[in-house]
Amino acid sequence: MINLKFSEADNSALDYERYHHPHPQVQRKMEALYLKSQGLRHHQIRDLCQIKSRTTLATYFRQFEEGVVEALKDLHYKGQSSQLNQHMASLKAHFEAHPPRTAAAAQTEIERLTGIKRSPTQIKAFLKRMGMGFCKVGYVPGKAANEEKMAEQAQFLVDQLEPRLAEAQSAARALFLSMLPTLCTGLTWAFSGAFSVSS
Repeated sequence: MINLKFSEADNSALDYERYHHPHPQVQRKMEALYLKSQGLRHHQIRDLCQIKSRTTLATYFRQFEEGVVEALKDLHYKGQSSQLNQHMASLKAHFEAHPPRTAAAAQTEIERLTGIKRSPTQIKAFLKRMGMGFCKVGYVPGKAANEEKMAEQAQFLVDQLEPRLAEAQSAARALFLSMLPTLCTGLTWAFSGAFSVSS
């Protein structure tokens, strides 16, 4: 049995950190030590904190012995850096010139340019780290294809739209333009501020 001594400051720090520390693994360590400070037996602490290994619990106790409460906050987990991070500058330049419409399209381009294949979920996370976001885009309808419709559009422009625009410019009328949703709206990946509305 490991005998630890807990001061009042240790108890209050453990009690606070077991609920308020941002990392759940540290919260579990704090909970285990707090229960130890309350006199619970090791098997009870393991059951309550769902710690399967005696060694893990002993490690928590040793960390506390060596550095009190602050030592429990060290996770010693570095993680792995993505291989795509080495290509971030070239991929960013490429995607600024050619924004991908979907994560699958980005996945294909990244594999073609770098030789690195990643899942769509990893590609989405990488695009977000690069500063890209998923944007909804729409298209302005083009001109009519036949002569009759073109004449009708020209007549509407001269007879109805231009007079109303002139009234709106002179503040005699409020003008609201609306576009019905069409099948042409879509989604694409883009860097923030890539699309702007011209006035």
